[in-house]
Amino acid sequence: MKLVVAVVQDQDAPLLLDKLSEEKIRATKLASTGGFLKQGNTTLLIGVNENLVDTVLDIIRRTCSSKEQLITPVVSDFSRSVPDFIPQPVSVKVGGATVFVLDVHHFEKV
Repeated sequence: MKLVVAVVQDQDAPLLLDKLSEEKIRATKLASTGGFLKQGNTTLLIGVNENLVDTVLDIIRRTCSSKEQLITPVVSDFSRSVPDFIPQPVSVKVGGATVFVLDVHHFEKV
């Protein structure tokens, strides 16, 4: 058995959960927060037999796309002059998924 841990953007989670459910694959949804942009994420815990790992990964790839997003960085250096202090938006790549596949040595449903 394997445990797939997938960290996805909140906006991708509903479609991902729907697609997993269509394949009769159960997932536990946890709210989480990203460290870089400090935005909400969803972490899914998906326990599957080893033969379903590729199916789960394929569903994640199809539903969790990366996107470009404009963000305004937070500047904490107040030693600059005011014109230099006004932060300019920058484009960053967000979304997609970070996925870990772990071996499960023991599983018990009570």
